[in-house]
Amino acid sequence: MSNLTEDSAVLHAILDAAVDAMIVSDHDGTILRVNSAAARLFQFDVAEMVGQNVKMLMPQSLANLHEGYMSHHLETGERRIIGLGRAVEGRRKDMSEFPLHLSVGEAQVDGEAIFVGILHDLTNRIAAEDALARSQRLDAIGQMTGGIAHDFNNLLTVIVGNLELLEKRGADDRQVPLIKDALDSAELGAELTSRLLVFARRSKLKPEQVDLRILCEGTLGILKRTFGARYRIKTDFAKDVGLVKVDPVQLQSALMNLALNARDAMGTGGELLISVANVTIDDSYMAQETDIEPGDYVRLSVSDDGEGMTAEAQRRAFEPFFTTKTESGGSGLGLAMVYGFVRQSGGHVTLYSELGLGTSFGLYFPMLSPADATDQASDWEGWANAAVPRGHGETILIVEDNPRVRKISIERIRDLGFVTLEAETGDQAYQMLQDGAEVDLVFSDLVMPGDLNGYDLAAKVLAEYPNLKVLLTSGYASDVVTDAMAHGEPYEILHKPYRQSDLALRLQMLLAEGSDG
Repeated sequence: MSNLTEDSAVLHAILDAAVDAMIVSDHDGTILRVNSAAARLFQFDVAEMVGQNVKMLMPQSLANLHEGYMSHHLETGERRIIGLGRAVEGRRKDMSEFPLHLSVGEAQVDGEAIFVGILHDLTNRIAAEDALARSQRLDAIGQMTGGIAHDFNNLLTVIVGNLELLEKRGADDRQVPLIKDALDSAELGAELTSRLLVFARRSKLKPEQVDLRILCEGTLGILKRTFGARYRIKTDFAKDVGLVKVDPVQLQSALMNLALNARDAMGTGGELLISVANVTIDDSYMAQETDIEPGDYVRLSVSDDGEGMTAEAQRRAFEPFFTTKTESGGSGLGLAMVYGFVRQSGGHVTLYSELGLGTSFGLYFPMLSPADATDQASDWEGWANAAVPRGHGETILIVEDNPRVRKISIERIRDLGFVTLEAETGDQAYQMLQDGAEVDLVFSDLVMPGDLNGYDLAAKVLAEYPNLKVLLTSGYASDVVTDAMAHGEPYEILHKPYRQSDLALRLQMLLAEGSDG
């Protein structure tokens, strides 16, 4: 067997074994040989490519420049791609364009230049990079949003507290309506920050072990009445679906948000599909659903056949205050809330949309074992309808680093009939207790400077002063402190901004527990 025959056989084997596309062309750009991977990539048969010019595989803008590039290289020897590699665009048989990485090698055969191109499809890589960048950007925005909402809640706490004290301290008939309007506006501000905190994943969730199909069924009745006859709502619920742990109210709110967005996108009519199914995320799946940890999930999908979303709208869809509904007054918080709720629940959100074809959102929640424990109801519910109680001279140690919040907290608690002491930090409060301060209850902010934050202070107090009660508060509307404290009882947070009645009831409940036991 001659060397030429052997070389040809080896070349054929290399071409067939290569995963990436390989194309051999002459100095005019005529395709001499291609491998099967190249035919699959560009959606041609091998016979359709051989003998044609490589320009058939390029977008028109690049094809127009190709001959000039080749002529320049052959005349000057200057390299722009050869031996270097670069990202370019390719064009398939159906005329669709897609990103490629192209590296080119050059050889001389009988005095003529021969070029070998190796092409790698970058579609999945770019999609993964975009998804990762989007996730990182949203995380950064979430951290910033959480901080802003915390500071804003502190301001609202001061505003609400002063307004309520003004109302109780002799406001006349003309002033009372003004105070009530201001309080209503403060409540709206609190609602806005609560939505921002859902996006920032710092909201207080009350997760329960649930079947997503049952929650969706409960929301469908509302949706059908809201949508009207022009829209068809279909469901596709798998027969066997695992349980998940989510906040039912937030889940139904997220479903309503997605469904109403879909209705707006469908204009005068269309079809909405809500589906629930088990999904196992593995390595092969992650190429399509980026930023999802491997494991077993229950996926809630909401799909419409509306107008679809532009690439820019998809990129920014989950950012707070971004909206395409400027004319109808959209707040831009709906999808941000959905994103934050799902991520805070340990899940993931995906978005797929095509202009003119529709949009599909996927909400992935980690699947639970049916043996997992469910949440217990709070004893706080028993105080819901009680009259606002007053103190009887008990001493409350107020621990707050923000001077304005500390000042109004002192006024509000004194107005309820309590005696107050104050400290700027957890360290100072603990030292006061060590020095013998007689206190019935510690009312502390959760996030403070120094060695002891509110949680650390509470843990020390309950360990060293078991008869002393602790109430924590936070402008973050932050997570429930679930770590078991004294007697194994979990401690919850009083979230800023709070009304005077909320503060009074919580203080009275804790002090009553102390007197009972």
